[in-house]
Parts: sequence; C-alpha cells; structure tokens
Amino acid sequence: MIRSIPGSQVFRFLLLGGLAAAINWLVRFPLSLVLPFSWAILVAYAIGMSAGFTLYRAYVFPGSDRAIGPQVAIFLAVNVMGAVIVWSVAMALVERLFPAIGYTFMPLATGHGIAIGVGAAANFVGHKFLTFRISHAARAPSA
Repeated sequence: MIRSIPGSQVFRFLLLGGLAAAINWLVRFPLSLVLPFSWAILVAYAIGMSAGFTLYRAYVFPGSDRAIGPQVAIFLAVNVMGAVIVWSVAMALVERLFPAIGYTFMPLATGHGIAIGVGAAANFVGHKFLTFRISHAARAPSA
C-alpha cells in the first residue's frame, strides 16, 4: 500500500521518516522521566532509527542490491552521524540559542523537533547514496 503512494522517493522518505521522527520525538517524553534530557535524546533516536530502517528498506529504497548485513552497518554509521547532528543541534538550541533570544515556550520539545528535521535532511542523503544505494551493475539494462 505504501509503495503505491504517488510521488517521489523523497516524498516517501519524508512521510515514513516523519513517522520514525514522530516515534523518536514522542518516546523522548517518557524517557525524560527516567533519563537526563541529553541521554533521552540519544535513546529516543535509537528507537526511531530502528523503525526508520525497517520502513526505508521496505518502502523507500526497496531496490537496493546490497546485502542486509552491510545495509545495517552503513545504516548505523549514517545514523550515528545523524545522531551527532541531532544531539548537537538540540543542545545548541536549548543551551545556547534559546536562552540568548529569550525563547521559553517548550524549549526542550521545540529544540529536539528542530534538530530532528536537520538530521532528517542529512540522513536522506546518506541513506540514498550509501546505505541503500543501487550499484551501477544493477541499474544497467541487460543486453
């Protein structure tokens, strides 16, 4: 059903990435009850990342000829970089920018949400060209 959604790969990535991001964002709230904000971001990211791999592999980048093991390894590497981006942006917003400009409306939720968006752009590029790439041989028409 999801594969039949009209539109581009970017649209499907954003739609399903949005679902994975929503999972990431929402699970951070209960995690923050038992973990410091900084750690809750990282654990929530890992949960959202697991959902994202499953969804992206099945519905966004289904034609990859890369074996599952290397896909998982590269997916994790891309997402480690994504986690660094999300964590850095969230912490910079919450600890530096928001206090400097006097922003006080739900700063943790807002900072984390913005950071997830920044990380999503970086992840699309990494997953398209690294994790789920299709080799030139697989793209070439057979003679």
